[in-house]
Amino acid sequence: MPFQLIAAAGNQTFELPGGVTLVLGRALNSDIPVFDPTISRRHAEVTSDETGVEVRDLGARNGIFLNGVKVERARLSPGDVVTFGKVAFRLRESARPASPTPPSARAQRAAATVLRPVPMPNASRSGVGGVLGSTAVGMPAAPAAALRQPRGAPPDEAGYAELLEGQQKLALLLEVSTALSRAIETDALLEKIVDFTFQILDADLVAVLLADDGGELVPKVARDREGGAPTRAVPRSIARTAVEQKSGVLSDDAPQDERFGGASVMMQKVRSTMCAPLVGGEGAVLGVLYVDNLTTTHRFRESDLEFLIAFAGIAAAALENSRYAERIRREALVRSNFERYFAPSLAARIAESPDAARLGGDKRQVAVLFSDIRGFTPLSEAMRPDEIATLLSEYFTEMVECVFRHGGTLDKFVGDGVMAQWGAPISAPDDADRALDAALEMLEALDALNARWRAAGRPELQVGIGLSYGEVFAGNIGSERRLEFTVIGDTVNTAARLCAVAGGGEILLAEPMRAALRRRRALAESAPLELKGKSRPVRVYRVSADRAAATAPLP
Repeated sequence: MPFQLIAAAGNQTFELPGGVTLVLGRALNSDIPVFDPTISRRHAEVTSDETGVEVRDLGARNGIFLNGVKVERARLSPGDVVTFGKVAFRLRESARPASPTPPSARAQRAAATVLRPVPMPNASRSGVGGVLGSTAVGMPAAPAAALRQPRGAPPDEAGYAELLEGQQKLALLLEVSTALSRAIETDALLEKIVDFTFQILDADLVAVLLADDGGELVPKVARDREGGAPTRAVPRSIARTAVEQKSGVLSDDAPQDERFGGASVMMQKVRSTMCAPLVGGEGAVLGVLYVDNLTTTHRFRESDLEFLIAFAGIAAAALENSRYAERIRREALVRSNFERYFAPSLAARIAESPDAARLGGDKRQVAVLFSDIRGFTPLSEAMRPDEIATLLSEYFTEMVECVFRHGGTLDKFVGDGVMAQWGAPISAPDDADRALDAALEMLEALDALNARWRAAGRPELQVGIGLSYGEVFAGNIGSERRLEFTVIGDTVNTAARLCAVAGGGEILLAEPMRAALRRRRALAESAPLELKGKSRPVRVYRVSADRAAATAPLP
């Protein structure tokens, strides 16, 4: 005798064919789907025979209650009330005739592979909400069974169940889209995608693979039902099919399908599997979302595939939004960090570089400038702190403008000194000339400052400048949150030591700097200097006392 489970709320009725064990749970592909937060994905098994119905708890968090008493396994008779979580059902005899060999809904479909084309996203839409607002999610407004009903007539039981399931799916998609829109970082977003997939579908494995710059699929996150790392990989033949055909793939028995007869499918004993491409707004495949079940064939239905495609569309939109947000955040970090050191136009070019914010760097040929105030320590001892701060602010402002006007990079302030460089991260053929021009302009700007300070009765300053040219390590040093772009190497040390020995108003150049100048300059060779860290004396040149002559090519 067949039986029925009728929800106490009157909105669901499930037929229990004899001799069949059905799984009741929150997963959409459950035999008895009950969409309630108190129901586990695999909540209970329900088995019917001629004399009654047996229920068995599958380890559900909120358990099973028979007539108000919690049970692990129990036998039901007509009239009994069984409660799964907080959802109550009454058992009654069914008026429908018993089927001698009642097949399950999933077993009615022969083992086959379904390829469902994925509708391309509309590029005019943006964001997760745009995906839900389109028929691309594969969720019709009303199921076909309900639409076939005569006007004014209530839907039959099958049509009502299909309509209810469609509404439940749409509600889940809305919930998922809201949750995914809050996940900003890509790694956190991928974890949420996997979590939601396990909540929605009864799967043994869920994995997300993303396409790299070369189009190869790279595993990003994969988990089994218990939350651990799986011992098997995603079959490449199935993932490639989803990407190349931009189609969702559903296979009841993948090893029997000639298209998926690869060694990975056979060795991993994949049975029921689904894979949906993550298609971006421009139609590019960002990756795939893969699920499978090893224990049961015919586990996933075509409606599950439609839902996975819809979910993958939301996930792809969220992934694009996440990547865009990360790019904006990275560019903002780079620009805010670099605008302190680079001219604004140069900072904008650097921020657009995909590697601008990465840690590390490379070797570059650069010109390095150091300037330092002569006798600043005794001068500062005779001044108040606020006077020192004002003096240095005015001085540094003029010096930095000189560097920027000649396309240089402000590396750092070292006490009362300035370090700048030309050649990293963007170089020019005349970097050495630009550095020397900036040094000369710095002395001219200081002359103008001194004249103004002298008229105001304030102290005057004198600086010495050292210049060198050569190979350095240039790049971002620090952490992901705090980056400092700098140059390191012997060239930097040489410029700093030349600066230390330069007198007030004097510019000293190392031999490599002189050799790198593209324009002939009025330079005077000085006696070689013994510099710390150098095994041999360094050839040094002084800029002509006539600065105007030093800036013009010699005849």
